[in-house]
Amino acid sequence: MGYKTISNKLGEKETTVSAIIQKWKKYKITISRPRSGAQSKISSHGVRMIMRKVRDQPRTTQEELVNDLKAAGTTVTKQNIGNTLLAKEHLNDSENAWEKVLWSDETKIELFGINLTRRVWMERKADYDPKNTIPTVKHGGGNIMLWGCFSAEGTGRLHRIEGPCTVKSWTRSSFPQPEVH
Repeated sequence: MGYKTISNKLGEKETTVSAIIQKWKKYKITISRPRSGAQSKISSHGVRMIMRKVRDQPRTTQEELVNDLKAAGTTVTKQNIGNTLLAKEHLNDSENAWEKVLWSDETKIELFGINLTRRVWMERKADYDPKNTIPTVKHGGGNIMLWGCFSAEGTGRLHRIEGPCTVKSWTRSSFPQPEVH
């Protein structure tokens, strides 16, 4: 019996039937094989729990969802929750819908690296050894804030944000360029 006959009888595409038969010939199984990459941190049960809570209580915070999952035995971060909600919300969006999305981000570039508390591994009583100290400049040495965007049409311009980064500096009137609508 050929692939075409089988696909007609099962109501499946010929390529699907071919792929299943090839998988059987090679691995002697028809179920999906494990894929490379990290496993999902949130089980399908956890995803359903998140979606149910968000549907019933739209003002639920990511922190509350993290705590609910922790109580159920799954440790995740707020970022995991946000990624899951975004994926579920846009799961059935068409390709045309994604072509209308403007992706944007901002970054702060500091002259002498990131202005954070940094830790150094060292032996006892070696506090002031030059290899254990991180050179700094008074007042950080300066920085700039940049904002950029891209869409299906291509990349937008890179803009320097002057002054402190406040809500007012992010208003539409601050960026009168045509790529921001």
